[in-house]
Formats: sequence, C-alpha cells, structure tokens
Amino acid sequence: MQGIVRNGVRIDDSFAEAFPMAATGLIVTAPTRKWANQAAATATGYATSVIGCDCEAGVDAELSEDETPDGRPGVRLLFFAFSAKGAEKALVNRVGQCILTCPGTALYSAFDGDLKIKVGDSMRQFGDKWQTSKAIDGRRFWRVPVMDGEFFVEGQVGVLKKCVGGGNLLVMGADWESTMRATEAGVNAIHAVPDAIMPFPGGIVRSGSKVGSQYKGMSASTNDAYCPTLKGVTKTALEPDIGCTLEIVIDGLTDDAVRQAMRAGLKAIIDLGPEKGAKRVGAGNYGGKLGPFHYHLKDLLP
Repeated sequence: MQGIVRNGVRIDDSFAEAFPMAATGLIVTAPTRKWANQAAATATGYATSVIGCDCEAGVDAELSEDETPDGRPGVRLLFFAFSAKGAEKALVNRVGQCILTCPGTALYSAFDGDLKIKVGDSMRQFGDKWQTSKAIDGRRFWRVPVMDGEFFVEGQVGVLKKCVGGGNLLVMGADWESTMRATEAGVNAIHAVPDAIMPFPGGIVRSGSKVGSQYKGMSASTNDAYCPTLKGVTKTALEPDIGCTLEIVIDGLTDDAVRQAMRAGLKAIIDLGPEKGAKRVGAGNYGGKLGPFHYHLKDLLP
C-alpha cells in the first residue's frame, strides 16, 4: 500500500472512496460573534455521520459583518443528507430547535441550489398568526415574533443535489500526541478550503469503521486493521512503529471541494514531518465498488 515518501512521511498508494449526497446551506447571523457561534455549535451538533444521525453538518466559515446580508457577525453552515427530502426534514427540525431558540439570530439561505426546501415557510406558524412576511429582491422572508424581538428567517433555502460525502485521510503516528498534532494540522488547513466541512468532533474521528460485524444486526464495526492494540491478534494494516490512527472525514458541495480539502490537509500533514507528527497517511475505501468518487493520494500530493 505504501508507494511514496514525502518529507519522511509514508504515503499509501491508496484512495478515499466517497458517495453522492444532497446538501443545503445556511447563513446564520447574530448581534455578537459569541451568539453566532453558539447557534452554529447547537445547530450542527449530533450530526457526525448519517449512519446514526439525521444529517452530517458543520461550519464552513465564520463570516464578518461585511460578508453577511444584515451586516452582523455570522456563520455559514452546511448540512448533508442522502436526499433532498432527508435534508429538508433534518433542517426544519434543527432550525426550529436550535436557531429559532437562540437569542438574536436571523437566518438566510447560503445559495440558490437546484431546488428549494421550506424552512421559514415552516417556521412561520410558530408566530401564531402574528408573523408578517416581506419580499426582498424576489426572496420572501418572515418576521416571527419572539420574546427578544423577532426571528427574521428566509422562507425557502436552496438544496444542491450533486454533492459529495466521505472524503477522508487516515493519519498514523507513533503515539497519540504526535498523531493528534499532525491531524490537527490537517484539520486547520482544511478549514480554509471553502465549500467543505469535517462533521466529526473537532474534524477528527478515532472510531473509524468497516462494513459489517461479527454481531448480527450491526452494519458497521471498529476498523480492527487500524487499531494499534489489536496488531498481534488481527490482520493488521499497521507497522510496528505505528501506535495511533486518527481519521479526517470531509463532505463537500462539489467533487473539487473535497479534492482541494484533501490536498490541503495532506500537505499540512506532510509539512509537519514524521518527527513531530505523522509517520504515514492512508485513506479509507471499499475497493472502489460502492462510491463513485475516488480520491487517489498520489494525485493530491504537494
């Protein structure tokens, strides 16, 4: 699997296998950066993997006052699901429970998309017929009265149907500290790439999975080939000098967004080098049989 060495870091001759997804995006603003970030954290919580969550979500970017529709601090959030219908169900629930409830917030669609889903048009009924609507440049907004003033929310939000979920990098190092150092460097670099998110905690997942299990009814289970404590009892993919594996998972609005995110993360990990960071980088796939998007590490090297 190992074909290339860059700056002392071994790069697997492998590829990440990713899948088609639908995605929607929100711009959420608030009177202060604190409350914009709080709305983002709450709305994108419990959204790491569609294996067990209603969607995969994360912060694409923090927006300055010059970058938002109402001149307030904001965030751009992305939500991914297997279908537009799934995205709509997840978004309406999350907006109603996490953004409508958050002090001072307003909500706007992040892009036009291929089709529209009703968000503000669903939230308006919370106003109990006290709500009012307003059209601005052909877009309808609702003013929903709430106890701190009003919730200003766009009626419909755009959905993109041809997005990508599941780009990934497997980061392997001598111990937890060095592997985390390299993985965090990759995460920080990917944060700068637009139109891509990393839905797991802090952008990192330790419990990478494989398809299937020894237990009936389990669709996924621990990726034992990459578990360092199992090197002596399973068919391991790890060399003796590897003591920890962490994974970065990436969802993007486009094929190119995932590609550029993986490229940025890989470069940052390589630049750090094996003494302070990772000794090896790989990628997770299913033999190319399940997902149509394949990102070969050798094509993403700096």
